[in-house]
Amino acid sequence: MKNLFIGAAFAFLSIGSITAQKYKFKTLEDIESTQVKSQGSTGTCWSFSTTSFLESEVIRLTGKNIDLSEMYTVRNTYSEKANNYLYRQGKAQFSEGGLAHDVINSVANYGLAPEQVFSGLDAGQNRHNHAEVVAVLKSMLNAYIKNPAKELSPKWKQATQRVLDVYLGENKKTFNFDGASYTPKSFADHIKINPENYVSITSFQHAKMYDEFVLNIPDNFSNGAFHNVSLDELVEVTQNAIEKGYTIALDCDVSEKTFSAKNGIAIIPASSSESEKGLTELVKEKKITPSFRQSEFENFNTTDDHLMHIVGLMKDQKGNKYFKVKNSWGSKVGNKGYIYMSVPYFKLKTISVLLHKDGVSKGLKKKLNIK
Repeated sequence: MKNLFIGAAFAFLSIGSITAQKYKFKTLEDIESTQVKSQGSTGTCWSFSTTSFLESEVIRLTGKNIDLSEMYTVRNTYSEKANNYLYRQGKAQFSEGGLAHDVINSVANYGLAPEQVFSGLDAGQNRHNHAEVVAVLKSMLNAYIKNPAKELSPKWKQATQRVLDVYLGENKKTFNFDGASYTPKSFADHIKINPENYVSITSFQHAKMYDEFVLNIPDNFSNGAFHNVSLDELVEVTQNAIEKGYTIALDCDVSEKTFSAKNGIAIIPASSSESEKGLTELVKEKKITPSFRQSEFENFNTTDDHLMHIVGLMKDQKGNKYFKVKNSWGSKVGNKGYIYMSVPYFKLKTISVLLHKDGVSKGLKKKLNIK
C-alpha cells in the first residue's frame, strides 16, 4: 500500500511537471525602435515613452535613427505646469508626472531637440533625478500664491525659468545637427513630426461613446481630450496599428503584482492563487469586461501611474497574443527592458493610447470624426 501511494504521488508529480508550461514566445510584429533607456530617479516616464514613440515615427517617416531629447520636453512642460499651478492658485497637479499628449503639445509649442544638444544633465552626471528641482519649484510657486507682498512680482516667470536653467539647462534657440543649423521647431519639421497628426484614444463608460472628452485623471493638467471607443475597439485599433507598422504610446497601470519588469511579463490570472506562477508559466487569464474595467478605474485600482511604448506583437505556444512593450527602466531587467503584456492585462489596465491618425482604420476614423 505504501509503495502504491508513492507510485501514485510520483505519477501525479510527473503529470504536473508535464502540464506546467514555461512561456515560449514567437514574434509576430517587431517595429524598429531606438535603444531602451532609463528615466533614472524621475517620474518622467511620459516623456521617455512618448519620445521613444516619436523616435520610431522618425524612423518610419524618414528612415533616420535619431536620439531625441526627453529632457528638452520635460523642461518646457515643467514651465507650462508651473504657470498652470500658479494661475489655478495651487489647486492643480504639480509633480514630475505627465501624459503622452503633453509631449505632443510641447512639440507644437517648443519643437524638438536631439539628445546631444540637450541632455538635461550636468557634466559628469549620468542619471536623472528631479526630486530637488520639482520641490524647489513647488515651494517657490506656493510662496508666490500666498503673495506675502500683496502684489505678485512680475519676475515670477523669470525666476521659475532660472531654476529650470540651473537644474536642467537653458532652452535652445538654435543648434547645429548633422552639419545644418536648426531652431527646435524647424528641427521638428525637418524630421517630419507634425503634432496635428497624433490622436489619443481611450475606453470608459462614464463618457459618451465616440465623443471626445477631457479624461478625469490627476496627471491631465493640460486638460487633454481623448476619443472614447468600445473596449474591443481599443484593442483592435492598437493591434491593427502595430500590424500596419505604427507604434503606440501607452498610458497604463503597472501596480498589479502580475506586472513584472523582472520577468518581462504582464498578465491578469483568472485565479489570484496563480499570480506568482503566472510570472513564469502559462495560466488561465481573467475575462475582462467593460463594466469590470470601469469599476477598477472608479475604485482607483487602475490609475495612470506609468507610460510605455508598444513596438510589437507576440504570441505564446497556445496562440495567446501579447503586446511587446518598451519600458524606460533600463535594459538590464526582464526581456532586455521589454514587457510582454497580455491582451487581458491591456484591456483592464490601459488608460489610453496615442498614435498617428493614419494608424486608425477608416471606419473608426469616421466614427470619431478624425480627418
